[in-house]
Amino acid sequence: MPHRRPLRPAALVPATLAALLGASLATPARADAAFDVAPAAASLTRLLPDRAAQFTLVPAAAGPTGADFFTLSGPAGAIRVTGTTPATLLTGVGWYLAHVAGVDLGWPGQSTGRLPATLPAVPGPITRSAAVPHRYALNDTDAGYSGAYRDLAAYQHEIDLLALHGVNEVFVQVGAEYPYYRALQGFGYRPDELRSWIPAPAHQSWWLLQNLSGFGGPVSGQLLRARAALGRQVADRLRALGMTPVLPGFYGTVPPGFAARNPGARTIPQGDWVGFQRPDWLDPAGPVFGRLAAAYYAAQRAAFGDSTVYKMDPLHEGGREQGVDLGAAARAVQDALESAHPGAVWAILGWQDNPAPALLAAVDRSRLLVLDGLSDRYDTLDRERQWDGTPYAFGAIDNFGGHTSLGANAEVWAARFPQWLGRPGSRLAGLAYLPEGTGSNPAGFELFTELAWQPGGLDPADWFARYAARRYGGADPHTAAAWELLRRGPYSLPSGTWSEPQDSLFTAQPSLTATSAASWSPPVLRYDPATVRDALDELLRAPAEPRATDAYRYDLVDVARQALTNRSRVLLPAIATAYGARDLAGFRALVARWNADEALLDRLVSADPRFLLGPWLAAARSWGATPAERDQLEYDARSILTTWAGRTPSEAGVHDYANREWSGLVRDLYAPRWAAYFATLDAALTTGTPPTPIDWFAHDDAWAHRTDPYPTTPTGDPLALATEVRATLDE
Repeated sequence: MPHRRPLRPAALVPATLAALLGASLATPARADAAFDVAPAAASLTRLLPDRAAQFTLVPAAAGPTGADFFTLSGPAGAIRVTGTTPATLLTGVGWYLAHVAGVDLGWPGQSTGRLPATLPAVPGPITRSAAVPHRYALNDTDAGYSGAYRDLAAYQHEIDLLALHGVNEVFVQVGAEYPYYRALQGFGYRPDELRSWIPAPAHQSWWLLQNLSGFGGPVSGQLLRARAALGRQVADRLRALGMTPVLPGFYGTVPPGFAARNPGARTIPQGDWVGFQRPDWLDPAGPVFGRLAAAYYAAQRAAFGDSTVYKMDPLHEGGREQGVDLGAAARAVQDALESAHPGAVWAILGWQDNPAPALLAAVDRSRLLVLDGLSDRYDTLDRERQWDGTPYAFGAIDNFGGHTSLGANAEVWAARFPQWLGRPGSRLAGLAYLPEGTGSNPAGFELFTELAWQPGGLDPADWFARYAARRYGGADPHTAAAWELLRRGPYSLPSGTWSEPQDSLFTAQPSLTATSAASWSPPVLRYDPATVRDALDELLRAPAEPRATDAYRYDLVDVARQALTNRSRVLLPAIATAYGARDLAGFRALVARWNADEALLDRLVSADPRFLLGPWLAAARSWGATPAERDQLEYDARSILTTWAGRTPSEAGVHDYANREWSGLVRDLYAPRWAAYFATLDAALTTGTPPTPIDWFAHDDAWAHRTDPYPTTPTGDPLALATEVRATLDE
């Protein structure tokens, strides 16, 4: 039986006693360091229910620099964690698990089942301080691509993992429509008009970015209220851990006809965004903006409470200034925020042309934080010069659309972050983890967030060697070799053009010339595919102990999936060559191989719950109050993965932007459309007539409107299926 004793919160331990019990603090705790550690203790119990009692959590005050820190000490079975916030205490626990106990609690995958009954001693006190004050997580699109229909348990697990890995600021979008709904009723709009203007939840991210409105709606009153209630719970859970819930601010998005209903208001049509009509922008420098902003922030405070960081992105990916004085508008946006929340920080995404020089020149830049979405993508960046000394966070978008693609520009992160932090005059003040979809890149998430706690940076080769050991709860030469291959392949992607790996051709809209599934994804393999194939070999040679872990099962499916997917980039050109040469026998043989690979791919990913379509759809239906609403929300959840929208935006390029190799999607959408396409080519070769064109939007839209259920539990043996994948790669 595990060694168990009561968890000792030590929430009000005096500073002098704390010093006696753990004199290893880098900075002495002050007497005012008391805070409630119960929320951290609750998180710890959720994460490690059988070992939580072996930790003592002790509050500490920040040192003279104000930086968060944690200290670890203690003998076996009595681990003492001192930290400056409840979340930092959990960061200390995470460091202990990774660097002392040698196990992983990943996102996703874990090996904590290999912990000994009595936790190992800390070999001398360990103290780590945060290199930057802002440790931010979640892209504006996270709700759409990571799951708009999650419940409180899912959000709580995400918060626990973010705290465990050192994050202290988290973007909260769920329920963000509610302040608009409440405030705009005081400016001439009926509730039903607003519910038609607000998109369904999976598409709300782009409404908040002023890209679209209304898609998938109208939303119901019960859905609005339920989402607002969940948003409050999420924000409160973050506050309880001493983390900042970053809330959407107001910068002028309004429904149609606002100026006609509000004398003196000036609205600017924002034009088109990938086939959508963008919502109007209320000129912030005009006389009505301040009143509407005040009403918005009052409604937001009532629903969600206050924050100290608010996210706003005027003119995101286009839009029109059309006579607006951008500097005056930016000052008005910041002034409205300051009036509602004195001293609050305005967070803005550094993306394309944002933030504009005119915006930066007009605002108090000390209260602006640019979340750089391009830190690892391009070379010769000089953010101090480009953003005129504005504080910014080093950010990375290693995933677009929630693709199931293995890899990242990890070596760029490891080299560039400490370099930028240490250069003279650096205004680097944060680290921003910004994948569009989360929960599919555990190694990337852990390496990136650890940068904030590694003085002097980290060596990727050493980091991945240590990661391989803790990922499966113990060192093994085969898993070490697997991760060294993955480091040298998909995790050593260069900067210069892209920040993400290529997506899958199995998920692409069929064409013999297809080079990506999503319109804006890399068109070529960004690494040697042999590294993934050989990494699969090594994982399959691992002994029984690592094989028993959840982390191994997830990684085995993921690496086997990627190895099989990479072959699509060899097969499709070969099929095109056979078709062009009118080699019917060769064409049919290659198509048979393609079809068999897609069938195997679906069976493989059906073996892990994180690659199933069923939970995604079941979650959406769970929010509906009537059969019709359940069907409506399921369409919202299906369409974001496939057509994304109606015909015009879909055919403008957003179709398959959120492609992913999930069981159900592969079997019932991707494989059938490739089979249909190849059948038209086969008929063309046989008859000598042109191929029959296929309306791909109609095909995919029909699937998006279906309501047939999909499995929510995995089937099949990951090891047997990965072995089958490896064998077929030699055929």
